[in-house]
Amino acid sequence: MAGDPTDVRAAVAAEVEHLARIWHEGWHEAHAHLLPPELARLRTLESLRDRLQAALPSVRVAGPPGAPLGFCVLKGSELYQVYVAAQARGTGVAAALMADAEARLAGSGVDTAWLACAVGNERAAKFYEKCGWRRAGTVSYQPDASNGSPPIDVWRYEKRLGPLAS
Repeated sequence: MAGDPTDVRAAVAAEVEHLARIWHEGWHEAHAHLLPPELARLRTLESLRDRLQAALPSVRVAGPPGAPLGFCVLKGSELYQVYVAAQARGTGVAAALMADAEARLAGSGVDTAWLACAVGNERAAKFYEKCGWRRAGTVSYQPDASNGSPPIDVWRYEKRLGPLAS
């Protein structure tokens, strides 16, 4: 149905500020207590806005135009970012974004997609597992080499999307 909050579409430039606020609030809520303080200091609203602007062609959103409820970003075979506004959690928005991301990854020829989950982010880990992703191990991950972010340990999740996916 038209206007369904779980309808996923391409983000537009006018939504970047709104999306940056969702990302900033979500990142600080879920990650600030788990990751090094120097990384938290780099996660400013301005830095996230700049990253969203640069990634805009690969940003997909769910929710009403001008006020999306969540977004996802792909980078190669990585499901790079998924964030949902606090008020939209549990509404199906995250599942819709995940399904869209998986379809786009599969459509671009990715056989096995992956994502990085902060060690200790149990809520996200539970969601990924519910969506059929499996924890492949703990690895060192460089989140943003361009801004001096330190490497961090993350749980690497993978999901087979290619022809042998079951």
